[in-house]
Amino acid sequence: MARHAILGNGKLTVGLDEVGHVHDFYFPYVGLENLTTSRNNQHKIGIWVDGEFSWVSDDPWSVSVDFRDDALIAHVSYTNDQLGIHLQTEDFVDNKDTVFIRRMRVTSLTTGKREIRIFMHQVFEISRDGRADTAMYVPTGNYIFDYKGRVCIIASGKDQAGDSFDQYAVGNHGIEGKEGTYKDAEDGELSGSAVEHGGVDSVMRFKTSLEERESYSFDYWLAVGDTQKSAELIHNNILENGVEGYRNSTLQHWSKWLGVAQQKLSNLSPRDKSIAQKSLLIIKAHTDHNGGIIASCDSSIYNYGRDYYSYVWPRDGAFAMWPLIRLGYTDEPKKFFEFCSKVITEDGYLMHKYQPDGAVGSTWHPLVHNHHTELAIQEDETAIMVYMMYEYLRHSKDTAFISAYYEKLIKPASNFMSQFVDESTKLPHASYDLWEEKFLTNTYTVAIVYGALLAASEIAKLVKDSESQSKWTAAAESMSKGFASLYNISKETYRKGILLHADGSLGIDDTIDVSSLYGMAMFAVEDQNTHEPVLKTINTLKETLLDKSPSGGLPRYEHDRYFESKPPYYGNPWFVTTLWLAQLQVQLGDVESAKKHVEWTLDHTLPSGMLSEQIDPSTGEIKSVTPLVWSHAELINTLLDISNKQ
Repeated sequence: MARHAILGNGKLTVGLDEVGHVHDFYFPYVGLENLTTSRNNQHKIGIWVDGEFSWVSDDPWSVSVDFRDDALIAHVSYTNDQLGIHLQTEDFVDNKDTVFIRRMRVTSLTTGKREIRIFMHQVFEISRDGRADTAMYVPTGNYIFDYKGRVCIIASGKDQAGDSFDQYAVGNHGIEGKEGTYKDAEDGELSGSAVEHGGVDSVMRFKTSLEERESYSFDYWLAVGDTQKSAELIHNNILENGVEGYRNSTLQHWSKWLGVAQQKLSNLSPRDKSIAQKSLLIIKAHTDHNGGIIASCDSSIYNYGRDYYSYVWPRDGAFAMWPLIRLGYTDEPKKFFEFCSKVITEDGYLMHKYQPDGAVGSTWHPLVHNHHTELAIQEDETAIMVYMMYEYLRHSKDTAFISAYYEKLIKPASNFMSQFVDESTKLPHASYDLWEEKFLTNTYTVAIVYGALLAASEIAKLVKDSESQSKWTAAAESMSKGFASLYNISKETYRKGILLHADGSLGIDDTIDVSSLYGMAMFAVEDQNTHEPVLKTINTLKETLLDKSPSGGLPRYEHDRYFESKPPYYGNPWFVTTLWLAQLQVQLGDVESAKKHVEWTLDHTLPSGMLSEQIDPSTGEIKSVTPLVWSHAELINTLLDISNKQ
């Protein structure tokens, strides 16, 4: 489970697992389609030394995976003391061309001349059913070619002397009782089988002899295109010009991209600046060229769940944009809002989630609740998009862009929110909560809708739409009169929410939920320092949920059962919620407590700096997808908040 590095350029995205294997390979969208057999199989790396063979995923290899804080370039180190071999790779996706490149160096650690063979294995699943693909050796270009329809992948390589791989094998994988062609490598020789179809994989071999401390280097690449010709253009360019130019161009690209944030990151400590830059790179790696932002490209959740996280949740995307907006980025927020403008419904709301190509994503929200037709939406997702457009305007002063998207995005969304209200409560009509679980008028949703309507009224004022300005302001003010019903005086905490029944009665959910506090404090309350419900809710939340398990941290709400551990405690700690508390503590002047939550967060990152969605309350081990983009966005926001207070 987990991806220790995510590399990409907005069209080709590659995820490396805990031993540096290529385990996710997305093209032509970030998060769609995954061209590997991501459930159980991944590309392998094997070493044969003087008659003894080992895959780097086997014992006793020691492996570390990291990536730079100044570029989407990964470094993987492998050491096998028994074989006396050290292997290291430098991996990246070119910033322009759809090609994944591994620069590899193998070093002998023992005395005497030794024969060494390195095997690079490829296993793609281009066809969704795991069959109907073709793989073949192409002698005229000296490469392995995988294809199906409009996906064409070339695997090849060249060593330090300019020579290519010396052996290859192509065969079946995972069908008809065949484990895979990679097994052919384990005797050190490859059969030279040249073509196969169905479920397929392939292996290539590089061969050398080394003295003690002598090294051998070679470059390996996977070039992708929608035709064989387009993939060949990349392949031929590498053959003619090498990969050094690709590497330098990629370094320069990421240096320039990170340069936008340097002024505002300059006040951070070296450690905090490094993790903030890594988090920015992770967000960018999950951002598609069409503007959609994927929640996570870690497909390992598919081994024990029903679906991936490789969707564009408007909420996750908006929160991912927030630190970029604060740091001065404009291209990514604008493309995200453009994406939203293409998928918003005629009635002015956003759906649960979307594929990165704009198609509606899967859902578990029914269109019927208590025998009544309801929208299968989370209204907070529409609201946070509008709110974030105002944040973009506030930071960028880009009135031209906001004006251009006022009629087709801001206005229909705000009109929907102002009308999607229960008359008796004056609050938003029920929809599914931000955790995607309960149908109710969620306190968090109320808060962000209120904040979004006020933000929209400011934008309406800017574009001189006085009628809408008045309507949205009035809707927000009316909504604020219902805030009192969302606070439990006896428990001294905001409720999770309420539900208006068909007979006019009111159902109450008094679950203590961190999002209720965060929503009201961040989007609906002007001065947290003097607002008694906010202050009391913080105290109740700390007494009830904070650090109540051996791993510390803060679960989403009491008795959260998502990825429930044993013993369950109150739920698994989440990075998003723990960092939300830190942000509120900064606003209340308690910077030292906020710093402790940041330290807790950094203590639970993977060695490469990746943050998961949640952790096990007993062991502190990562749970669910890793990385989760939202976790990294909240870490950046928290670091910026602390920096601004110092």
